[in-house]
Amino acid sequence: MVITEPIELQYSEPSTLKEAFSILAKNDGAKILAGGTDVIVSMRERKIAPRHIVNIKRIQGLDRIGPSRGGLTIGTLATIGAVEASAMVRNAFPMIAEAAHQLGSLQVRNRATIGGNLCNSSPSADMAPPLIALRAVARIAGPRRRRSVKLEDFFTGPGKTVLARTELLTEIQIPDPPKDSFGAFLKHGPRQCMDIATVNAAVMVTMKGKVCGDARIVLGAVAPVPMRAKKAEAEIRGKPIENGVIHRVGEIAAKECVPISDVRGSADYRREVVGVLVRRLFGRALGARPSR
Repeated sequence: MVITEPIELQYSEPSTLKEAFSILAKNDGAKILAGGTDVIVSMRERKIAPRHIVNIKRIQGLDRIGPSRGGLTIGTLATIGAVEASAMVRNAFPMIAEAAHQLGSLQVRNRATIGGNLCNSSPSADMAPPLIALRAVARIAGPRRRRSVKLEDFFTGPGKTVLARTELLTEIQIPDPPKDSFGAFLKHGPRQCMDIATVNAAVMVTMKGKVCGDARIVLGAVAPVPMRAKKAEAEIRGKPIENGVIHRVGEIAAKECVPISDVRGSADYRREVVGVLVRRLFGRALGARPSR
């Protein structure tokens, strides 16, 4: 939909969360601006016409990347470039850094924020699959309460999240993975970089001896929201990660997803890509496992 009617646009730059909540409560048509790489583009293309822009970049402390009790915290205003460059992220959660590296251009990564990428709620959001695979939790603040939501439950549809009108996503909490856990992220699109994913996917594998103790398989751009392939996950648990088993898991994941056909690929093509990516992801995840 293209919006053609002109509107009177207001602009605010709150310096505290309390001030931001107050502005949002008074302005029903307000739109949050963080990095602006999605919002500004959508406005220029007249896909959205907010009546009030609330730029939250001045709020201190929302760009922190650092350790927290039992894991890692990434503030909603942390840029994708900062996530990619963080030694803590690269060392402890390498598939988050890999997903960040594959998001857009260098210029986009230095402007776009992790909170913006998630709150835009695109089915193809690159940061969602690895974070969901890692059991990330969204920390949400509002004028009356703070709450936590599993990131896999944060998205409710294309462009829609669980956020109420006066709430903000403040940070992402990622717990340390279990012992003997290994993950990988892959993105497939018409180009190797600077493109929206036709399919993206992440896998987190936890080994129990020589068999898979647990697995989380997360797919993007093949459903209204980033989705876990739970039937495929169940298929691999308790089994050795061998070629035949992985092939079967890929087939199940391809059948679980519900893609659409668009300019980036047909539904059948996306299903085929899902099977290929899932097989490759298990190989990559296991390849990251230290030799003993």
